[in-house]
Amino acid sequence: MLPAPGAPLHVLFCGINPSLYSAATGWHFARPGNRFWPALHLSGFTPRQLDPSEQHLLAGLGLGITNLVARATAQAAELGAAELHAGGERLAALVADRRPRVLAVAGVTAYRTAFARPRAAVGAQPPTPGSPRVWVLPNPSGLNAAWTTPRIVAAFRELREAAGEQ
Repeated sequence: MLPAPGAPLHVLFCGINPSLYSAATGWHFARPGNRFWPALHLSGFTPRQLDPSEQHLLAGLGLGITNLVARATAQAAELGAAELHAGGERLAALVADRRPRVLAVAGVTAYRTAFARPRAAVGAQPPTPGSPRVWVLPNPSGLNAAWTTPRIVAAFRELREAAGEQ
């Protein structure tokens, strides 16, 4: 879901790929237990917690959402390096066309592979001339037990503050 062409796109959030549940519903981060929607709200990006079925409301806030890879899997670990790399190329073309102020990729391991940045860490990435700011967020999947909800919210809040979103 993206704002209409020409509408401001402040932050483009990019997940790794749809879960089987998200593919069945057609909504990003739809699986119960995924912490994307709570983190988006608790960090101040949205005035209330949106349900995945309300993802269309993001456009009115200057936010967009997409995935690196379109193929649904039970776990992102099922994706191969070639799929992630191809997804990175597709995402780069989308970013060049839509020109978000910030690209926020949720999933550091997928980001490392897709963009050949093996040392990337969560947070702001080194700037690339002519490109938007890039920020890597922790994967909000409930399977990512290393990141608690409060830590994920803090990472989203840091992005929002850096992006100048009030």
